[in-house]
Amino acid sequence: MRRRILIISPAAARDNNGNWQTASRWARFLRGHCQVEVARDWSEQDPAPDLLVALHARRSAAALAAFTARHPDRPSVLVLTGTDLYRDIAIDANARASLHRAHALVLLQPAGLALLPNDLRSRAHVIYQSAPSLRPHARSPNARHRDICMVGHLREEKDPLTFIRAAGLVTAPGARLLHIGGALDPALGEAAAQAESPRYHWLGALPHAAARQRLKRCHAMAITSKMEGGANVIIEAVTSGVPVLASDIDGNRGMLGEDYAGYFPAGDAAALARLIDRSITDPHFDTLLRGQCAARALLFAPAAEQAAVCKLVDNLLFAAPGAPNQYDRSLGAP
Repeated sequence: MRRRILIISPAAARDNNGNWQTASRWARFLRGHCQVEVARDWSEQDPAPDLLVALHARRSAAALAAFTARHPDRPSVLVLTGTDLYRDIAIDANARASLHRAHALVLLQPAGLALLPNDLRSRAHVIYQSAPSLRPHARSPNARHRDICMVGHLREEKDPLTFIRAAGLVTAPGARLLHIGGALDPALGEAAAQAESPRYHWLGALPHAAARQRLKRCHAMAITSKMEGGANVIIEAVTSGVPVLASDIDGNRGMLGEDYAGYFPAGDAAALARLIDRSITDPHFDTLLRGQCAARALLFAPAAEQAAVCKLVDNLLFAAPGAPNQYDRSLGAP
């Protein structure tokens, strides 16, 4: 009988956010070897999986607590998000308890390791997320617009106001700032709808594939977040040949590297505007950013993420009590 894995995700497909993309991708990686289900919750009345994967320390805390209390001998994995690392584990008791309950902790970039208690770091595994590479868009030197795209729902953590304000400060000819994302915060949605700069265009929420195709055609992508665990949109930009202009926060540094040239101080719209202008008007700077992003692309290959996910799950299932008699370290073996 194939082993059963349950992935608890606080987000569903309709949310089309980073948590859902992670849950969906991991399920796809593991389905060739195990029975995999994605759900919003788990309780003692539900069938027990052989292994539980929980996304988000705070929002999946109840499911993880119930599972580890009822089945302490069955392994569990906690995937830590940006709000977990950079907010919740410092202020929320349930989020902190999740860290101690899980058999393994997964971080999406290495900078987050410093936020974990020393006694838990031995449980931590860094697994970069991934995206299939897309053929870079052939840019025309005579194009009317140089599009800078932000991909992220309108909520406080993503800091869309910095992107909106930057639109009014950019001076490069042809610069156009496109924002893809739904208004999770109504006040931020109103701010986007009423933005005065003619350079700013809010496109609303788009299906994932359509958003990626639009991103692929952009001159650069801006990520203005105040906190990130390991942003999918960085990966999707890099694997599409689109350079990134990123807020200078730990989560983005963990993805792009300490020496990356495309950072601006978080919340500084004027600095972002200057970076946008430079990326458009300075060919040498544009080439530098593209080269640095291309050097990171191998980290974000689907084969690398799948191998790391399967190895982690394989080792946890093998180490579970009673497993050596029924499991030969090959995922899904009878």
